[in-house]
Amino acid sequence: MKEPENPEDELVVTFEARFLRDCRTLLKSVGLPDAQEFVERNPHPRLWRLLAGAALERLQLEVADHAFSRCYDYPGLELIKRLHSLKGQKLKQAEVAAYFGRFEEVEQIYLAMDRRDLALKLRTKLGDWFRVLQLLSTTAGNADDALKEQANNGIGDYYAERKKWSNSVKYYMEAHNMEQLAECYIMLEDDEKLSELASSLPEQHKLLLELGQVFLSVGMCQEAIDAFLRNNQPKLAINACVELNKWKQAVELAQFHIVHEVQPLLSKYVAHLLENGQQLEAVELYHIAHCYLEAAQLLFQLADKEAKMRRKPLRVKKLYVLAALEVESYHEIKRSQKKDKTEAASALVGLLEEDATAGGLMVDSPWRGAEAYHFYLLSQKQFYSGQPEAATATAKVLVDYEDIIPPEDIYSLLALFACKSGTFKTASQAFLRLETMSGLSEKQKRAYEECALKVFTKHKPYDTSKSEASHSEALEGILPEEKPPVCVATGRLLMDYELWMCGVCKHCADRHDISCCSVCPLCHSAVV
Repeated sequence: MKEPENPEDELVVTFEARFLRDCRTLLKSVGLPDAQEFVERNPHPRLWRLLAGAALERLQLEVADHAFSRCYDYPGLELIKRLHSLKGQKLKQAEVAAYFGRFEEVEQIYLAMDRRDLALKLRTKLGDWFRVLQLLSTTAGNADDALKEQANNGIGDYYAERKKWSNSVKYYMEAHNMEQLAECYIMLEDDEKLSELASSLPEQHKLLLELGQVFLSVGMCQEAIDAFLRNNQPKLAINACVELNKWKQAVELAQFHIVHEVQPLLSKYVAHLLENGQQLEAVELYHIAHCYLEAAQLLFQLADKEAKMRRKPLRVKKLYVLAALEVESYHEIKRSQKKDKTEAASALVGLLEEDATAGGLMVDSPWRGAEAYHFYLLSQKQFYSGQPEAATATAKVLVDYEDIIPPEDIYSLLALFACKSGTFKTASQAFLRLETMSGLSEKQKRAYEECALKVFTKHKPYDTSKSEASHSEALEGILPEEKPPVCVATGRLLMDYELWMCGVCKHCADRHDISCCSVCPLCHSAVV
């Protein structure tokens, strides 16, 4: 023997004592009375248990009761009481067979008696759910649905304990056990089936919250949102969006469900977008959230940056227009809020709040940047379309926007247009401004001086254009603050009172000039 301390089973032989062998022989050959007399003469608990078992097999309940009493077998005594309460030999035989563990025999007895209910009860007690399901499938008529569900759950648990998740799915599905079914799908990593399961659950189901967390852990944002919302947990849905960097969706959910923590959430998302260089996406987010001033501020910053980098002027104009439109939206909201306030004190508080939060040039003159680049583009368009006089008049308007467009660009254009249109007095003034402009190098100033010398050696610094002369005469005696508005369609000063005004940007144009336009030349809103 290689391992004496751990012998194998086949090496162990059990020998019964002589009295035990003799008692067995008496029970088989002679009978129960002689065997009982033998045990009385040689009392031992093992012999009494053997006698009790033989008496039970013969349904000699008095002998069995006496034997169980002598060996102090309380469960045996309880069995005797139960047997006394049963009616019919078959039922007693089945109970005795069950006591000795012969369950197949017990089932056959019950089925022979047409007591399938007792057979089901037996298998249910034993936890033999496979056999329970077989018996239910052969039962005529409608089976017990609750028992069938219990059997399916039992078989599902059987496979789940052995990590056979795919086998468990079938039985949990039959049992409508959504919790265990979800666990199986999680263990199988079947996200598609898990999503289908979540969609099939009713509103406010307790499992939706758990499934939402599972979806969140694997990055399934939309599924997590749906699960949380169907469980009436909008805050958890918003947190899921934030955790998965779905900021836009988080803000939309916060607005739709009126969650008060939307402002901090919005700030986090905007910071995230700005870090990634997504300024326009941040503007769109602010616009969706009705934070018009914040959107306008970002657009003004972006427009200023584009202007300093000498990007396309048309793009810069569009950015300024968008910024101004955001400010107009802000004013519209403020006006609607003031209408709702009936008390004067409330109105005063609203005005003070507006001044405190929205003061400055951005709110007071939101269209100034758009105006500057509009006339800047318009003057060049007029010049290249063969209208130098109109281009000169428009370029003169640009003089008021030196804080937005570089002065060198303004006066260079003005000098060029004036020379082309024959208004050399205006050209002389433009060259003089260029020659004395601070910020230019000496080389640049000399270049402008040489250019002016070439022009004015041939032409005297007088305006030869009649329209320019009449235009100057019309402006004589008018104070700067009383200066008439500028037509956004042509760049001319509007001296007549019959004007067209845009309903969005509130800029004016000549009725005749605007009649051929379908949109406002400045803000591109529809002409009404």
